[in-house]
Amino acid sequence: MTQQIVGGGTKKILYALSTLKRMGVVKGGKALTSKNACKACALGMGGQKGGMTNERGEYPAVCNKSVQAQSTDIQPEIPEPIFDYSLSEFQELSGREMEMLGRLNTPILKRRGDDRFTPVAWEEAMAVAAARLRATGPERSFFYSSGRSSNEAGFLFQLFARLYGTNNVNNCSYYCHQASGVGLGTTIGTGTATVELEDLTGCDLIFIIGANPSSNHPRLIHKLRDCRARGGKVVVINPAKEPGLVKFALPKSPRSLMKGGDEIASHYVQPRIGEDMALFKGLAKALLALQAEDRDFIARHTENFGMFEADIAATDWETITTRSGVSKEQIFDIARLYGASRSAVFAWGMGMTHHRHGTENVEYIAALALMRGMIGRRFAGLLPLRGHSNVQGIGTIGVKPVLAEEVMARMEATLSVSLPRSKGLDTLGVLRAAHAGDMNSAVIMGGNLFEGTPNTAWARDALERIGFKLFLTTTLNRGHVHGVGQGETLILPVTARDEEWEPTTQESMFNFVRLSDGGISRLANVRPETVILADLASRVLPDAGIDFKEFARHRTIREAIARVVPDLSELADIDIAKREFHIANRLLHKPDFKTASGRAVFQTRPLPVEKQGGFMLTTLRSEGQFNSIVYEEKDSYRGTGTRWSVLMNAQDMARLGVRKFATVDLRSARGEMKAVTVYPFDLPPGSVAAYYPEANILADDSDHDPRSLTPAFKSIPIDVIAC
Repeated sequence: MTQQIVGGGTKKILYALSTLKRMGVVKGGKALTSKNACKACALGMGGQKGGMTNERGEYPAVCNKSVQAQSTDIQPEIPEPIFDYSLSEFQELSGREMEMLGRLNTPILKRRGDDRFTPVAWEEAMAVAAARLRATGPERSFFYSSGRSSNEAGFLFQLFARLYGTNNVNNCSYYCHQASGVGLGTTIGTGTATVELEDLTGCDLIFIIGANPSSNHPRLIHKLRDCRARGGKVVVINPAKEPGLVKFALPKSPRSLMKGGDEIASHYVQPRIGEDMALFKGLAKALLALQAEDRDFIARHTENFGMFEADIAATDWETITTRSGVSKEQIFDIARLYGASRSAVFAWGMGMTHHRHGTENVEYIAALALMRGMIGRRFAGLLPLRGHSNVQGIGTIGVKPVLAEEVMARMEATLSVSLPRSKGLDTLGVLRAAHAGDMNSAVIMGGNLFEGTPNTAWARDALERIGFKLFLTTTLNRGHVHGVGQGETLILPVTARDEEWEPTTQESMFNFVRLSDGGISRLANVRPETVILADLASRVLPDAGIDFKEFARHRTIREAIARVVPDLSELADIDIAKREFHIANRLLHKPDFKTASGRAVFQTRPLPVEKQGGFMLTTLRSEGQFNSIVYEEKDSYRGTGTRWSVLMNAQDMARLGVRKFATVDLRSARGEMKAVTVYPFDLPPGSVAAYYPEANILADDSDHDPRSLTPAFKSIPIDVIAC
């Protein structure tokens, strides 16, 4: 009998200690305890309460993701002789090998037609960047940022782009939680979490839907365990039976370690990949049958419930159970549990948004919460689990193609400038334009756009057709050496968050703004993103009417944000007051919805058309990974020894005649993964899983949510072919 894998535990403690030893205990300790926001997920840790303290003041709030993120920033610089190697040799490196080369400490330039990068001085680098952007029409350029950057850098980034003349301004949320923002906007009128961290301490039921926090948000596991400890329940809805969500040994709890871990999920529901809406309609149907809905709340605070209820009544149980793969009995079990709950929080990840119907998934999660009045009061509500540490803040301060007219007008009045009103393209849109030969330049601040894009071959072609690419980064990744083409690529080294020359701010997934001190000095030749952007803007836009080098002082930027962006007035003096804060009008502790009517809206949508294919594949991340950054090739939680692998239902394996460790080919309409190692895993029949970003080879660039424009990374029809 196979021994159950338990998440966390002493192995993770030893791993963290080993990583700290490799970093240097003094350097590692200084990084983790400094007053800077965590560089990993947006759960919230660090800032003025201290490096290992969360928004509630709980200590120690730290996890492997925090340690891993720090470990790459503390690396020594990449030796310059490394750049004697050709691009083709760099392209042979894995993502992990690229990350472990060290910190970039000098600008590097691949000139047109060259086959390698050459270290260059800062002045030459900035002169090249400015000349190329001046020679490019703004309509043939785009600006893209990850969620790693600060609010200050993000605001300057989007301001530079718009003054340059383009609204092709994007951040990585179009590839992750954009569907959450759209779906929440159509139902409750706001696009972010309705709860704060404190609310997780008083709920008696937490839904974890399409997410694996044991790997991606480990500190959230403490809140799930605490909910169980006070008699509450945790319902996990996920096609894959993740060991870390079944049982987890919390590293900071001696009792949890000694007894071999705590049970996390009280109930585990495994729908077929891509069939979550059928399950949600089933839960709504069961709630109505049990008369568990809150009719008073619905009547007083919502609209369009009659249409929603009629659609649920018209959806038969056979359709629900066949499409979802979940029995009527299990659906009723979860509905009874929810019906008895006093305060429930619904949390979800990209397992909900990475579908053609991602927005609809979010609308139906909101509908389930509204049915029982679980939005608009303490200890209950909605929580999209954001990935990168400031991805929400980057969106808040305007790094997106469409800004509200009110915000555009405020920015113009505050800064005495004129901004373009042309329609900006989303992330897939700018890459489609690039693939068509309509993009001449790109400014990319952080992230890994190449490996984050569906259909890897298509993404490579699109990026190769951009004549000039400018990257700002701390370390190198595969996105810097693939998709390069014959044009010019310039990569500039930037400071990490705790190395910033001036304090910066970040926003957690709970709408909480933190202040990071910066101030640690590690490398001699790196510069803050704001310094680079201000220098570049001064060269490209000398007549813009803004003294960029003066404006780039972080306090000046924050004062501008406070005047331009609604509900961020407290940002103006945060460096003086040292008072971190929740953004006003975000938390919904009263049923004051931000819709036109002031009421929440029940949206009614049909079940999505079923995709055709022998198997349905979802992409997923490993325990030793953060976004596209790979720290460890093995996945200790799932028992895989290689990332070039596929997880399959044991019955499907037997039907195909393949055994564990055998190899198969995976083939989709867009690409093929050859000789992939097979591992049995607890998945529904017909559902398979493979690692992101490797499996992006199979993803379809044309298959996306039409409303949020988020690609369908987690429902890809494929064939599995035995070798």
